[in-house]
Amino acid sequence: MSGVTMNSVIKKYGDVQVIHGIDLEIEDGEFCVFVGPSGCGKSTLLRMVAGLEETTQGQMHIGDRDVTRLDPSDRGVAMVFQTYALYPHMTVKENMGFGLRMNKHPKDVIEAKVAEASRILKLDEYLERKPAALSGGQRQRVSIGRAIVRGPEVFLFDEPLSNLDAELRVEMRVEIARLHKEIGATMIYVTHDQVEAMTLADKIVVLRLGRIEQVGAPMDLYRDPDNKFVAGFIGSPAMNFLHGEVSSDGVEIAGLKQVVATELGNRRHGQGVTVGLRPEHLMIDPAGDALTVDLVESLGGVSFAYLLTENGERIVVEERGDERVKEGQRVGLKFETHRLYFFDNDSEQRIRD
Repeated sequence: MSGVTMNSVIKKYGDVQVIHGIDLEIEDGEFCVFVGPSGCGKSTLLRMVAGLEETTQGQMHIGDRDVTRLDPSDRGVAMVFQTYALYPHMTVKENMGFGLRMNKHPKDVIEAKVAEASRILKLDEYLERKPAALSGGQRQRVSIGRAIVRGPEVFLFDEPLSNLDAELRVEMRVEIARLHKEIGATMIYVTHDQVEAMTLADKIVVLRLGRIEQVGAPMDLYRDPDNKFVAGFIGSPAMNFLHGEVSSDGVEIAGLKQVVATELGNRRHGQGVTVGLRPEHLMIDPAGDALTVDLVESLGGVSFAYLLTENGERIVVEERGDERVKEGQRVGLKFETHRLYFFDNDSEQRIRD
């Protein structure tokens, strides 16, 4: 078993606490993604798993071993960094086998492991090249290959695609997903890109300010967020948030000039709430006039229309099909009530019926 378990994990730098009592269980063979904005603690938490950062309090287990105080080399992990960190004077083959040579593994074992990693990553034709003769995506595959040959219990990825251009990022996402499917190892992946998180993960851990906001499968977080932060972070483009007010008939969304019939527990008349609407769940009503089309981003098969309410709130709507709005046009919106999300203005927690 090579799952990872964290029990009340804390990280402090002097008097500054950056990780606040994390409890998390990552199953054997699971692809777990840490996601969140810059400074949320995701890379620090990953480095704590690797042993590159000391755990101030709490316990870290890999499989049935307590690795909290073990050196990185004794933890059975391999890490792929944002920078490729390849030796420029060595060939691809030499780079991939370097760690095994340093640990005095037999030559035939090194040859076999490098050959297997090369097969998995489709690097056979590049084995005699040096890093300068490779593209960014190829270099990152070599970096991943160097991790594979070590045969670790857990693979750790620290924003490995952030240095690549858009096309290569998509290509490498597919490669990493295929790699996980083929070797079936436990993988922990850090990114600030929620698209990477949604497409790669079995389990997503959403972090903010060193705390876990929510843990779940990608579509569970998308469909059933616990709070406004998770709702706004998961999904692209982000969820729209509008001001609403509880009335005798439900919730009045002032910017849309609409009242939504819904029960919100014991919310009192006149109390403010936040209403969430995803761009893909909205439809333009050309007969309406509550909103002004401020900007349209046309991406071919899909467009994103940026609408302004009379009180200055912005709403993004996803459009498909041949008939699309134009800048300056006055429109309304249609939506299904069950597609709306409601959040408490003070706690930002989801209000559930």
